[in-house]
Formats: sequence, C-alpha cells, structure tokens
Amino acid sequence: MARKTRFGAPASPAERDAARARWRGLARNRPADVQEPGPGEESVWDYPRPPRLELCHRHVEVKCGGSIVAETTRPFRVCETASPPVYYVPASDVQTHMLVRASRDSFCEWKGVASYWHVQTDSETVDHAGWSYAAPDRGFERLAGAIAFYPGKLECFVDGERVTPQAGDFYGGWVTHEIVGPFKGEPGSEGW
Repeated sequence: MARKTRFGAPASPAERDAARARWRGLARNRPADVQEPGPGEESVWDYPRPPRLELCHRHVEVKCGGSIVAETTRPFRVCETASPPVYYVPASDVQTHMLVRASRDSFCEWKGVASYWHVQTDSETVDHAGWSYAAPDRGFERLAGAIAFYPGKLECFVDGERVTPQAGDFYGGWVTHEIVGPFKGEPGSEGW
C-alpha cells in the first residue's frame, strides 16, 4: 500500500510518475488575454511545464512584523507555466530559529513532498507561512532544505520591491513589476 501525504496526495514513485504523466498530457489552455511582455518583462506563459529551477542573484528579503526572517542574494527561483516565480531561500540564509514545523504536508508532481513551517517572532506567529522539500525529487535536488515563503502572509521583497502575492490560497508566486500574466489562481484559471 502506498504512503499518502497529509492531504491524500500520492507518495509512491509509481503514483508520482502517473501524476506527472497526467500533467504533461494536460492541454495548455492559453487564455485569450495573455499580456505580451515588453522590454525587460517576462510572461508566465513563456515558462515551461515541468517547471524550471534557476539559481539567481537577486536580493531577496522576507520579514515578519519588521523582523528579518530570511535574506539572500543567492535564491533559487522556480518558474512554471501560468504562475509567477516562487523564490526559495537557502536554509543558511534563513533565521531557522524563527521556524516551527507545522503538521501539514502537500505534494507537488514535480518537486515531491513539501513540509510546512510557521514563522514565530517575539510578538506573533504566522501559521503555514513557508514550505520546503527535505528530499526533493529528481531535477530539484538543489532545493533540499531551502525555504519558500508566502508573500500573502509575510513581507517579501525582490531587489527592494515589495512583492504582490499570487492570487488564491494555495499558490505562493511572487509578482514583481517585470512579471506579466494573467496568473493561475485568479478567477477563471482553474483549467490552467
């Protein structure tokens, strides 16, 4: 019997392969209102599926009530069709003493099983504010231990710009001025 994650997602290698195959075979319904990127802009509709993992050298900062939770100039960025990039901060650049392991897990067809984290400062606790992959699946091994944070729950910045959170409760994409959509998570995007 295959092990299931907290939300009943497939955890065995065969179940993961089947889930990946379903995503690869899914038609990429490109909405009619896709914005054409201008100079220096990126369209999320030019991102691949399966997603692409990139090391970048942007200044990423995450704060909770004024306290710095994470800061790096060597984040990883995951870019996937229809979603704004998600930034992952190496654990060595995170104030890990501010993280408390949550009991929640989830499953990504590409990256594997994710664990969730609460962020706790002297004055507040933000539940399920970030997630990580302890043992990411093939192709995403460099994410092992790196933490991604929800910009809808914390104050997140890229090169000094305050990030706008991706719509929806599930997605954790970081919208900055150079990213154009429309984005998965917005009303009517369920089939993307």
